Amino acid sequence: MTPLTKQILQSGLSDRPLSTHQVRRLLGGSDARLHGQVNRALKAGELIKPRRGLYVVNPPYRKQPLHPFVLAQQMSPGSYVSAESALGFHGWIPESVHTVLSMTHGGKSVTYESAQLGKFEFRRMTTHAGRFLEQVTRRELHRQVALIAEPLRALLDLVYLRKLDWRGMDFLTEGLRIDEQQLRDISEWEIASLEAVYKRKREQNFLSELRRALGRD
Repeated sequence: MTPLTKQILQSGLSDRPLSTHQVRRLLGGSDARLHGQVNRALKAGELIKPRRGLYVVNPPYRKQPLHPFVLAQQMSPGSYVSAESALGFHGWIPESVHTVLSMTHGGKSVTYESAQLGKFEFRRMTTHAGRFLEQVTRRELHRQVALIAEPLRALLDLVYLRKLDWRGMDFLTEGLRIDEQQLRDISEWEIASLEAVYKRKREQNFLSELRRALGRD
């Protein structure tokens, strides 16, 4: 085992994603020492680098599994998991979703892919001021936290990303295979609060048609 991995284990940080700054605090010394120790641990397969400046300990050296949503949160602080990823998490769609898709408020849309950790997409979106985290909840997963969209927000983010026009309830229940009762349980408050989020007509129309289909107009 490399010295850096031993130090991470001894510090009790093996279950958490670590930034370059955190690794530097553990090691001390020069940048050359930092890069040398990190590269040694990477080559030994004890560390994995999901993106530049972020590291996780390989599963054999961990006490707890690393939830991909927690990793996504660390890869892009301020983002939240949404669309198919969140819908699958909430049990609204039956498919196993292999890509973790998150929404971001600034910067560019980016994708990171790792053979060991999977694929992570971060898609930029614009909302009305102060509404980016509407119907987004902080969840604890394996003793760590991630921000995850509630089901209706995840569905509307999917509409936003895929440019989906309203096609009737059948598209939701048969096309996306969402259980009709889950849709019937959507409250008027949930619909109204999301109307204050999106700027484009497509999402506004989708919410209006959903309200009408649920008999809430």
